Amino acid sequence: MTINLGLMIVVALMAACGVYLLLERSLIRMLLGLLLVGNAINLMIVTVSGAMGNPPIIGRTSEGRTGDADPLAQGMVLTAIVITMGIAAFVLSLAYRSFMINTDDEVDDDPEDLKVKSQSSATAPDRDRSDDPITGLDTFRGDLFDDDGNPLTDEQLRARAELHQTDLLPSADDSDDFEPTDRDGDGR
Repeated sequence: MTINLGLMIVVALMAACGVYLLLERSLIRMLLGLLLVGNAINLMIVTVSGAMGNPPIIGRTSEGRTGDADPLAQGMVLTAIVITMGIAAFVLSLAYRSFMINTDDEVDDDPEDLKVKSQSSATAPDRDRSDDPITGLDTFRGDLFDDDGNPLTDEQLRARAELHQTDLLPSADDSDDFEPTDRDGDGR
């Protein structure tokens, strides 16, 4: 099976132009980009589906063709066309609604997104306490910071080490003596 290289280049150009238009802020340009990408995918499916053949109907033949055409690719393209038209109608209705409300079809930044973007990493609600409060980078000390984000002093480190003594944990030899008890009496 050979694939037409010229058509594949056309598919790549159509898809690239469609992606470029999808990245615009205008809803109409996004719609045109969506249609271009959809048509590029349809053309790719038809191109890679194979050579033309006899129709996939019993008893019908075409002159000079020995094999049958692949009906799956044709069905996929028809389904993709219907889905693309449905999505296009939806995006067109969104563009119309946006134009009626704002008298502009351009998508603006959300105020909440701008607020999140403008805050520093030290004041972010999801800041990890192990991050350096100034640079926001990970530190070698891990989460050894106080509630204000300042590194713990040597005294606080010693107090923390005394609090988390590892010799109070059971050793591996002690685990052999442990047998689970049946608290409820139901055998579990």
